[in-house]
Amino acid sequence: MHVGLLRFVLLRLLQLVPVTIIVIVINFLLLHLAPGDISTTLAGDNADPAYLAMIRESYGLDRPFHEQLWRYLVQIGSGDMGVSFRSREPVFDEIMLRVPATLLLVGTSLVLSVVVGTSIGTWIARRPGSTLDSGISALAVGLFSIPVFWLGLMLVLLFAVRLQILPAMGMTSVDGPREGIGRVMDVATHMVLPVLALMTVSLGQYVRLARSAVAEVMGESYITTVRAIGFSERTIMMHYALRNALLPVVTVLGLQLGLVLTGAVLTETVFSWPGLGRLIYDAILARDTPVIMGSFIIMSATVAIASLVTDLLYAVIDPRVGLK
Repeated sequence: MHVGLLRFVLLRLLQLVPVTIIVIVINFLLLHLAPGDISTTLAGDNADPAYLAMIRESYGLDRPFHEQLWRYLVQIGSGDMGVSFRSREPVFDEIMLRVPATLLLVGTSLVLSVVVGTSIGTWIARRPGSTLDSGISALAVGLFSIPVFWLGLMLVLLFAVRLQILPAMGMTSVDGPREGIGRVMDVATHMVLPVLALMTVSLGQYVRLARSAVAEVMGESYITTVRAIGFSERTIMMHYALRNALLPVVTVLGLQLGLVLTGAVLTETVFSWPGLGRLIYDAILARDTPVIMGSFIIMSATVAIASLVTDLLYAVIDPRVGLK
């Protein structure tokens, strides 16, 4: 079993290599097809032609596309993501500096949306077709359809501008405590609105998914058998129905990580959260190609690794699912 598991993990990790190359090529192509001249952005609109030519030469922008792409692939293969056009700092260092803030935001919202959404979906699945079931299901569809940036702006308008009970932006207060429990509480307070925005958009999907999965499992013959034996409804729900209904939830969780990261770009921009999403937004405005490319590579690798972990969780939740 351990040998098979190791072989499965190694095979999937090897598959990341061609996936990463494809991601790099597509992103590199899209960035070069975007309107505007990167060298003009770096040098300024009124730059001297000689200075503009020097900028193009120093960054290799005067070379053919295929040569620029090849040089970048070789550079990435050596573990070097390049240097930011704006800050002149290594791209990898800039990304790693922002990753913890994004992990805190995205991780918290994902955990809350899965736990709360699955709990609500399981609860309403016990009474399928009821008024409560129909009402919550309709609300879940509505929540899933809300644009995350619009929801973020509405939350800021309500809780930060009108009620003035929560901070509107940033990760910490300018005059807030720098260490100890005071800093933890300061960060937690600033997290409320962005986490609520990301969580609310994801919540509806898990409610619907858990509701459908549990309702389907509760109609199986083995549930009727264990109920006839005398098990309580709580035991049946927790140890039989919910466990078998977790498979689709885990699947969507792994696939949704990419969507949540995309939503984090918009959410971090709205709330000025100093994470990877905000870094990408600022890099796009400045045409900072190395930072954009490096961020996309990290995000793609994260989604691929999440897919691998999802497959492993499948085998843990349901031993009947093999690893191939």
